[in-house]
Amino acid sequence: MYKFTVLFMLGVAGISFGQASFQESAVALRTDVTYGNSFLGGGVSFCDFDGDGWDDITYATGSGQEIYFFKNNQGTFSQINLGIANTFKVKQVIWIDYDNDGDKDFFATSIEGFNKFYRNDGNLSFTDITASIGFFTDDKRTFGASFGDIDNDGDLDAFICNRDDIAANQYSYLYRNDNGTYVDITAAAGLSTEAQLSFCSAFFDYNNDGFQDIYIANDKFSNINRLYKNNGDGTFTDVSVASGAGIAIDAMSTTIGDYNNDGWFDIYVSNSPGGNYHLRNNGDGTFTNVASTVGTAFFSVGWGAVFFDADNDTDVDLYVSSSEVGAVAGRLPSAFYENQGNNTFTIPAGIGFENDNRKSYSNAIGDINNDGLPDIIVMNDTENNFLWKNTSSNANHWLKIKLQGVASNSDGIGSKIEISAGGKVQYRYTLSGEGYLAQNSTTEFFGLKDAAVVDYVKVTWLSGIQDVLENVAVNQTLNLVEGENVLSTDTFQEAGIRIYPNPSNGIFNIEGPNAEEVKTLIIYDVFGKKIHTQSLNTDNTRINLARFSEGLYFFTIISDSKVYLKKVIYQKR
Repeated sequence: MYKFTVLFMLGVAGISFGQASFQESAVALRTDVTYGNSFLGGGVSFCDFDGDGWDDITYATGSGQEIYFFKNNQGTFSQINLGIANTFKVKQVIWIDYDNDGDKDFFATSIEGFNKFYRNDGNLSFTDITASIGFFTDDKRTFGASFGDIDNDGDLDAFICNRDDIAANQYSYLYRNDNGTYVDITAAAGLSTEAQLSFCSAFFDYNNDGFQDIYIANDKFSNINRLYKNNGDGTFTDVSVASGAGIAIDAMSTTIGDYNNDGWFDIYVSNSPGGNYHLRNNGDGTFTNVASTVGTAFFSVGWGAVFFDADNDTDVDLYVSSSEVGAVAGRLPSAFYENQGNNTFTIPAGIGFENDNRKSYSNAIGDINNDGLPDIIVMNDTENNFLWKNTSSNANHWLKIKLQGVASNSDGIGSKIEISAGGKVQYRYTLSGEGYLAQNSTTEFFGLKDAAVVDYVKVTWLSGIQDVLENVAVNQTLNLVEGENVLSTDTFQEAGIRIYPNPSNGIFNIEGPNAEEVKTLIIYDVFGKKIHTQSLNTDNTRINLARFSEGLYFFTIISDSKVYLKKVIYQKR
């Protein structure tokens, strides 16, 4: 009954359930470059930008240098030229599919010069559309950028962070994606238009209501971090103080994860020597700082941070970068925190990080060789960047999940993934722009320890569609397409909905259900691009696709709180 695509399958070598280990491999893998002497670091992306199933690397660069693009050639890297001649002092580098056409577009922010947006026209051929995309085009001190879908309409909206303690107009911007053009809705949505020294942000659903909220890391004690609750109507409410997430520190990162596997996503915020904040989501709209209790306070000059299961033992570990390189008592140059299995953390010795002592800022995770072990890249100043290859040798199993949205955005950003294996339930949330100026792999990692099978995988998309797969094999990567594994294959029949003929030469009839209230039909093409929307308020409706190309389409019918999805085929005869 259930369908999924297996991209590849690899066994995990080893005979014991040992701890994690890492080896610095930037020189060996030919990614040994440096940002140079920066102002508060540069960003890094571990995203598969060419869609071949291998995580590529993109490094920000300083003034006068072009951005570094490293293509992953099945486990080795080569620097390539994508024709993106951006030589400004770049901060965030991020790949997104803003137009849902199935390929990755590119956005780079800058603190000296201009932010630049490049549309991917296919085959890694890019067009600079900075002037027409709708983002501000003046020279601001822009740090982070993140993307999400605030209105669940299937395309990616954006939040852009500006940080300048001199210029008065350096507030941060919220943009809504309107059919491929961005519209500034910052004030209309209820967000502040005051400069707050914002470093970066993350879209995530802190209260599990199906709408993406926004969390922002603001620098200096005079600017508390902001948590904006999505009201579901295009507006937001500032719940920073009421939630306890509005902390007043030198905040740098917005790292999202579920460290205790309770289904409520937590926030890790790096800080100057006063200690990092580990904000546990209490599940009631509030957060509690548990950094000292769980052992992740750090007490150094923290920047990038990332949650991941380094040794695939089913619990989430944490890696933190620091710009502290001097011999200051008690200040760490970096830290790998291993989860002890009871949601407390310690720093293990002898796992490869002994020389992790360069001035570091951004970090991100991906999978160099598709072995199911998450690797780490780190952006350093003046010295070469780190590429920490995960060399853990154990028998722990794993699962990687790659989402393809149809009714939702094409990369499935904003989806909640739940799995159960070996009697343990785990959760992941898909983000785009996270940590400190970072982008992690768009494939989600799960460690399974000795579980022989994954009991189920459940994905809740922003569209409201839920896909469920049962009895999933371990040690593989799944390409999961929205709507192909719905909870019941008979949902259309149960709802009294019929679409015919199917296949059709362009004319489709929709019968039922009885129209007690207005219902909505949304049609998406095979790339997840929305091509048509209309109300359904009669018992029978005729849809004509003759103006579109032949192929596979997805009809999404929204009725009350339910969403029904049906594949249809348009084929001329």
